[in-house]
Amino acid sequence: MVIAPVAAVAKTPGSVRDLVGAKGSSGNDQLEFRGFHLISGHADHDRKINYWWNGNTKECIKVVTYDGDFQSIDQTTNADCNQKGGSGDKTAAIAVGAAALLGIAALASKSHHRGDKDYDERGMSEFERGHRDGLYGQAYHNYNRSDSYSSGYDSGVRERSNQTSYRSGYNYGGGYSAYAEFNDLQGQDRKYAVSQLLSRGFVMRDNKINGDTRYMTFWREASQQCIVTNSSGGTIYSIESVSPRTCRD
Repeated sequence: MVIAPVAAVAKTPGSVRDLVGAKGSSGNDQLEFRGFHLISGHADHDRKINYWWNGNTKECIKVVTYDGDFQSIDQTTNADCNQKGGSGDKTAAIAVGAAALLGIAALASKSHHRGDKDYDERGMSEFERGHRDGLYGQAYHNYNRSDSYSSGYDSGVRERSNQTSYRSGYNYGGGYSAYAEFNDLQGQDRKYAVSQLLSRGFVMRDNKINGDTRYMTFWREASQQCIVTNSSGGTIYSIESVSPRTCRD
């Protein structure tokens, strides 16, 4: 197996450090050969995040794959692999307690959903309740007025959008990061449409002209929306939502 010479990050366990930069297919084979088995996987726009557990070494690792290669391999908490925490694994213990509060066996959210934020047991429980509501399309029900619930709901809706991105459109919204409307700008004057998009939190990422047509790309970080407008003669004749990767490349 030929592995690209990529510097490993400090959090990468020595047992898998040589796999950073490997092709995803051969890297997966190597992980299985070394005693890991896949616990769960999630899409994060243009990246794949998989959690692997090694029962012999009691290691849980998070593997991020981008463009077919292992971009990073980080050791994470046992809770991310649906395992009880060992000695000193405070986050896993909190996660188990949060699951117990909700009457469930395991959390639906993982550390990357929480942005690696630290929550106490009650905060983790609120985040998980919100995440599950957003993930499974339930109504926003933040009866405790909790920021943890709102963040969880936001991440759950984002994950649901990622998992259904094969369907037309990439619309996303939830929690405090509400989806920004833009369809009302089709058929409007281009200068007016641009000013409206900027006022709604979008920033321009690209502006190209091809013949009589101008193509502009806009990004809204809060709701992870990427849209493309096509205009001619100073009028927007089409505006559509596209994959967030378009605004990141």
